[in-house]
Amino acid sequence: MNLLRQKLSLLPEKPGVYLMKDNQAQIIYVGKAKVLKNRVKSYFTGSHDGKTARLVSQISDFEYITTDSEVEALVLECNLIKKYNPKYNILLRDDKSYPYLSITEESHPRVLVTRQLKKDKSKYFGPYPNATAAREAARLLNRLFPFRKCRQIPSQPCLYYHLDQCLAPCIQEVPPEVYKEMRKEISTFLKGDQSGILTLLQGKMIKASEALQFERAKEYRDLIEDLKQLGEKQNITLNDFIDRDVLGFATTTDQMCIQVFYLRQGKLLARDNFIFPYYEDPEEAFISFVAQFYIERAVWPKEILIPAIESLALSKLFPITTPQKGKKRELVLMAMTNAQTTLHDQITLEINQQQETGDALNTLGELLNISVPRRIEAFDISNISGAHTVAGMVQFIEGKPERRGYRKYKIQPMDTSDDTAAMKQVIFRRYKRLVSENETLPNLILVDGGKGQIRAALSALKEINLVIPVAGMVKNERHQTHGLINQFGEQVLLPKNHPTFFLLGRIQDEVHRFAITFHRQQRAKNMTFSILDDIPGIGPRRKQQLLHHFQSLEDIQSASIVELQASGIPYNTAKTIYDYFSSGDKK
Repeated sequence: MNLLRQKLSLLPEKPGVYLMKDNQAQIIYVGKAKVLKNRVKSYFTGSHDGKTARLVSQISDFEYITTDSEVEALVLECNLIKKYNPKYNILLRDDKSYPYLSITEESHPRVLVTRQLKKDKSKYFGPYPNATAAREAARLLNRLFPFRKCRQIPSQPCLYYHLDQCLAPCIQEVPPEVYKEMRKEISTFLKGDQSGILTLLQGKMIKASEALQFERAKEYRDLIEDLKQLGEKQNITLNDFIDRDVLGFATTTDQMCIQVFYLRQGKLLARDNFIFPYYEDPEEAFISFVAQFYIERAVWPKEILIPAIESLALSKLFPITTPQKGKKRELVLMAMTNAQTTLHDQITLEINQQQETGDALNTLGELLNISVPRRIEAFDISNISGAHTVAGMVQFIEGKPERRGYRKYKIQPMDTSDDTAAMKQVIFRRYKRLVSENETLPNLILVDGGKGQIRAALSALKEINLVIPVAGMVKNERHQTHGLINQFGEQVLLPKNHPTFFLLGRIQDEVHRFAITFHRQQRAKNMTFSILDDIPGIGPRRKQQLLHHFQSLEDIQSASIVELQASGIPYNTAKTIYDYFSSGDKK
């Protein structure tokens, strides 16, 4: 602490970025400051509430980087968060890639839905906040405009030509001016002006009807209805046809919710909300989120509306506007209100779930006559006829899965190969290690099975001189949670509609899923890779090359030498593989 105080006294009164470290020298938090001296000192002076106190309690050291401005500090903060992934920062790990509509720059262009913006001459529209909206728009455009539909131009016309949805460049020349005019019409359509398209379709519908082409007339009528419905879906509209995002936020003492409305061509298409804990001033947390959200995006909307904040850093990086009145101001207020509602609903749901989980744990402890099992570890054995036997262990803390505590085990060869022996081995290995490393032990061990598995677990614990309650989770003939057996072999009655029953069901399903997934991975690895491992000259790189090219082992086994060479391997190696599978000596 003396070292920290000395370092605090040396902090400059300049903008910059600070990096907090724990006792393992791991970076656990990255922040920016207008004045480093004031911001960093605030962590070590005065009292803090629970969420900030947790962060401060783990700080053993810090370092900092000065910058010339707050804007530079904000950009640097984003880069360092991305690099170090500190556990106490806002981490947008589920960063979303939104789809675009693209008109390809080809001799005969196509209308596509894509999530990648390429540096080519293709024309892009969007982004669309959800894939359904993008696909719906692409479907309508392909029906309205006769662009090419096929990936490769065929030698004869397809059905789209006969439906007047393709100009058939496969059999006739299409002047570039035709495509240019269609591009212009699409731009008008996507900017929200549907009147011209509707008038055109109505004229075609009447013409087809007069020519007694009723199926064609019905097609035009359906297109008109689709266009009208597409327009009706937009429940908020600004008539300037500008792409903009609208952001609002709400906070509690330790949680923040940010609501993002996506307006494209002046119309509200969708929204996102993000809920996360924060460990700094709410405005700073909001600024950090916005910077991370936009800084690496290839395309920004023309305008980003946010509520009033003191810092000007964001407005120097992005097209930020803080509206003071009018419809834009109403949109920001609506985003703020929605953020508050979403946060309230989330907190209420969490409180209810916590109460339900607490009731479930209390009841479980009463049923087994033990203390409340706040830390539960559950085990399941997975194999097929005793082959490729593995075990999975899942950890639940306060009724919630703690995935960092999950463990996988390959069962080592034993004299007796059955599930009970495997259970005894994995229990012994797990808790002997916890004891040797002085780690926290669970309050309850659950095994997937009945009396045999319970006895095996208790026997393993006895050899380590441990006393931990053990219970068995029993399934019915449909492989669903049925009941519980305590360590004395007695059936414990569970009310089917009680939270305890649902909690045990979640634990049993999760440990089964985890174990069987690991078993399938090991089985696939042994079945697929062991055969290739036996072939001289086939190392990891060539195995990957072969499997990437052929997709399956069966394709490799049936391939000719020429086909094997097509994967990129040399002739001698291809011949070795071919001879190996042709000889019938494969294992």
